[in-house]
Amino acid sequence: MKYDIKDLRLAKKGKLRIEWASEYMIVLRLIRERFRRTKPLKDLRISCCLHVTTETANLALALKEGGAEVFVCASNPLSTQDDVAASIVKDMGISVFAIKGEGSKVYYRHINSVLDQRPRITMDDGADLVSTIHKTRTDLAAGILGGTEETTTGVIRLKSLQKKGLLRYPIIAVNDANTKHMFDNRYGTGQSTVDGIIRATNRLLAGSNFIVCGYGWCGRGVAMRAAGMGANVTIVEVDPLKALEAVMDGYSVMPLKNASRIGDIFVTLTGDIHVLRGEHFGMMKDGAIICNSGHFDVEIDIPALKAMSGKVRRVREFVDEHSLKDGRRINLLGEGRLINLASAEGHPASVMDMSFANQALACEYIAKNHDKLGKRVYSVPEEIDKNIARLKLESLGIKIDKLTKEQASYLESWELGT
Repeated sequence: MKYDIKDLRLAKKGKLRIEWASEYMIVLRLIRERFRRTKPLKDLRISCCLHVTTETANLALALKEGGAEVFVCASNPLSTQDDVAASIVKDMGISVFAIKGEGSKVYYRHINSVLDQRPRITMDDGADLVSTIHKTRTDLAAGILGGTEETTTGVIRLKSLQKKGLLRYPIIAVNDANTKHMFDNRYGTGQSTVDGIIRATNRLLAGSNFIVCGYGWCGRGVAMRAAGMGANVTIVEVDPLKALEAVMDGYSVMPLKNASRIGDIFVTLTGDIHVLRGEHFGMMKDGAIICNSGHFDVEIDIPALKAMSGKVRRVREFVDEHSLKDGRRINLLGEGRLINLASAEGHPASVMDMSFANQALACEYIAKNHDKLGKRVYSVPEEIDKNIARLKLESLGIKIDKLTKEQASYLESWELGT
């Protein structure tokens, strides 16, 4: 078995953490038990480009027990948990190519390592795996039945490929499932982003001016959690509907040039490039904290920040202090990468339970229905989405009502009116 990880001796610690996460991933555990019996992924090679965390380990195990041969690489250079990577290799017998802090060259070497296995299904988080196939490994596309995509940024990239007529095989947008984006993005990103900021800085949020750039599901979650801890939250948006929603939710809304003057902590969650730029750094307070919780490290214009800096020093493990030429200091967290994974542990397992249940069932769906799918981006089938929600409620001991026959008939009719 081939692998490239930091240290196999870290496996014992990783195994305990994976077991802890499993306790809170009840839906995925139920799917894993069924997969073990029915083997719906028998003899399929699945290459996964995901954050290598305790939750991903439990997903990889479910896929393996479903009969698949699984290969894992990181979807972000700073998101790998090295002890978890070691346990996946040693205790699960699954190939992993991921090291926390790996440079760009190693990152893409690892992507190519999982592609060298000639996968039949791809599983992506950010679309770097699929992008590599479309750019340099086009020979693999004909043999791929389909793929899945975990995050908003990746879905945007894949829909761009589809729009241009370049997408070479079907992809299921797991991110667009209600049981994924409504919970993972809002509650998972909300909690884990604030967790990452606090771990990196040990700052008190109460009373601070907390600027959230982007009011999508992730931005909503971060704003909610920061406000809950006493921060004065301001939203920056370009979409008038989302900006209006933020106002109605009780937040201040203003252009970034105005927010730059008052902010103590800035978080970007837009999926776009250069949200925080030189013009904004030039207005910020001395000691301002900036970080990103979008998928790629492009939302903060780091080259511009470096060009404005006379000196850069690492003052804490995940904090780089940039001293500007006028004497002000700006603190960049986690090198501008996903702060919730760079300095914290990512989403809680109970949230990832639903996301990865979607991943596992989407793989099963591809295995059974690939011959009916065209080269386009698909939503997760509604029956899968609702089944996951139903299983999650059951795991929480919550019961809900059912429509009576009369109610169901009424909702399907057109004849009855006032």
